[in-house]
Order: sequence, then structure tokens, then C-alpha cells
Amino acid sequence: MSRSTRAELAAAGLVLPDYRGSNLSAVLPAAADAAGATVTGGATARALLGLPRASRVCVVLVDGLGRVNLAERSGHAPFLRSMLAGSRRMTAGYPSTTSASVATFGTGTCPGRTGLVGYTVRNPTTGGLANMVSWEGAEAPRAWQVEPTVFEQIVADGHRAVSVGPARFAGSGMTDAALRGAAYRPAETLADRVDATVSELATPGVAYLYWGEVDKVGHHEGWGSWQWGHALEEVDRELARLARLLPRDSLLLITADHGMVDVDPRHRWDVAEVPGLREGVALVAGEPRALHLHLEPGHTADAVADRWRDVLGASAVVAVGQDAVDDGWFGPVAEHVRPRLGDVVVATTGRATVVDTRTQTPASLGLIGVHGSMTPHEMSVPFLWDRR
Repeated sequence: MSRSTRAELAAAGLVLPDYRGSNLSAVLPAAADAAGATVTGGATARALLGLPRASRVCVVLVDGLGRVNLAERSGHAPFLRSMLAGSRRMTAGYPSTTSASVATFGTGTCPGRTGLVGYTVRNPTTGGLANMVSWEGAEAPRAWQVEPTVFEQIVADGHRAVSVGPARFAGSGMTDAALRGAAYRPAETLADRVDATVSELATPGVAYLYWGEVDKVGHHEGWGSWQWGHALEEVDRELARLARLLPRDSLLLITADHGMVDVDPRHRWDVAEVPGLREGVALVAGEPRALHLHLEPGHTADAVADRWRDVLGASAVVAVGQDAVDDGWFGPVAEHVRPRLGDVVVATTGRATVVDTRTQTPASLGLIGVHGSMTPHEMSVPFLWDRR
């Protein structure tokens, strides 16, 4: 029986993405249009975000720098704080995780079309888990993710596009799936990436700079830690330098793929140990705050969802997969993507997590900062811009 999830999400304080509005999917198309490239949805996105034209556009994505996280720790970031007041509020897509968000960013679409719908995803061909970061267990990137990227469209329209990031990401599965088309400029430290970006924008075009250390520190130390504040200070200092060094007629855009919550191990359930969660579930995909449940034959989604609601109570919104699709959790869903989504999907609330020790590593179980769900801390991302 169909069951709307919208009221449940709102009551739980969760934020459903607006893929047609102020969403991460609008950033790169708007940047392309600002630089003069014709891409799908670019003019609409630029009008929505209110961006001016510029011959050079620099787009920075700081992994894990949620808008709420930034606002609450803004004493560590005077440059970003100066841009935050009055800036546009923007959401990531669902799930609020790097693989899904980078694909949404890179294609200007949504997880329901890219098929990167979690940290791990059930591969319908093999029946096993595919990791969307390491790309283990997945098909070839261009077979898995068939949407054209914004960078491909920029280059096809005769404009330059360059991506600046660590050497290990050049040609990686996720890069090829989500960001293909841009020339790749490897640079390791943040200072080196700033210098490389400035060098690349001596010539007009679009440059993309990625930095992942804020997310890494948040996972291991928590976003409320002094270490996270130190990582934020480094980003703020280098982005201020980037703004000073960009050539004239440059547009600087700064955003993130998701935010983060520091989870509470007292509010953690293990599918392997709880019969009410384990019964009827053949495979758990996704991540501890955004789960896809794939069921054993003979078990219905309604029955499994009811059992999970009984166990988790107010700590999660549990939805039959088709109901979540109908309510737009993943945006419009392509036919080939639907089998990758769970028969039941789960979005946790507060600081809760649901893990499966049968498939997750001890290191992943010990993370302090986690993301994936739809709380404001996870879903809200900054959209900051400055015209040079």
C-alpha cells in the first residue's frame, strides 16, 4: 500500500531535497553558463543562483563542509564567514554522501539518474555490493553512470575545463563516472591546488578544485573537535589566498557535497545482532545513516518496513522503496537505476546509526562524524560566490 513519507520526514526534522530548486545539481551548470558555455540547464541554473558572466570561473568543493557546520564553527573561518551572511541556502541530494553528491554535482542531475545512490550500492548484475568510492564490485564507470557530465558539455561547446585534485583521483572510477571531460591537473597539498588553479585560470575557462581533508578529519575526530576547527582554518586561509590571486574577470564559487553529524554509539543498531532488523533482509547497502535494504524472496517490503519501524521508532524514517521514489528522495529515477535502490530505504534521525557488522569494517564502525541522512547538518551545504 502506498504511503507518503513527506509528513514523516518533516515531523522528524528531515529535509527533502528540492532537485528543481536550490540544489547542488545547479552549481556546475550555472558555472558553465557564467563562463559562456552552453550546457543542459545552464541558463536556468545561472538565473536561479543569480550569477554574473565571467571569462574565468573557479568552482571549489570542500568535502564535508556543511552550511550548518560552517555557521556553528565560523569563528575559525573569517573569509568564509564574510561570504556566508545573506548567501543562498542550498541542499545536497539524497543520500548526503560524497559519491552521490559528486555525481549530482558533476552531471547536474540527481542520484536517481546517475545511479550513485550510496557509499555502497547493490549491483543488480552480480547481486553483491559495489563500492562507489573505491569502485570495487561495480561495472565500468561509463556503463554504470550514463548521464553526460557538465565538463563533457563544456568541452564539446569549445571551452576549457580543468579539474585540480590529488593524483590518485586521476582516472579513478568515480572521477570517470561523475567528472569526466575535464583535463586533470594533479596537485597534493591545498596550497599547491590553489596555485595550480590560479595558473590554469590564466587562460579563460572553468576550473574545479576539490579538497577532502575537512571530511576526513570530521570522520575520525568529529566536526566538533579542535582538529576539525584547525582543518577549517587551513581551508579558509587558502581560499582567501585563492580569491586574492585569481585574475580579473574571475568568478569564485564555493560549495560542499554534504555536512556531518557526530553520532552517538548508544544509539546504534546492528542488523547482524537484532532479529527484527535481520529477518527477511538479504543485503544491506548504503551507509549507517542512509540504508538500502534488499530483501530475501518471500518477504514483503511492507512487512520488513513495519519491523524496522518497531525497532527504530523515532530514530529513523523507514520507507518502502517505491514510496521513497514517488516522494522524490532520489529525484526522477531512471529505469536502469531502480534495481539499485532498496526494497526498503531508511533515513536515520538525530545521532542514530544502523550498521551491519557482517559487511562493514571495524574502521568504518569507529567513525565519529557520519553523514548520509537528511538532517539540516547533513543536507544543507553552502553556496558562496565572489566576483573578482
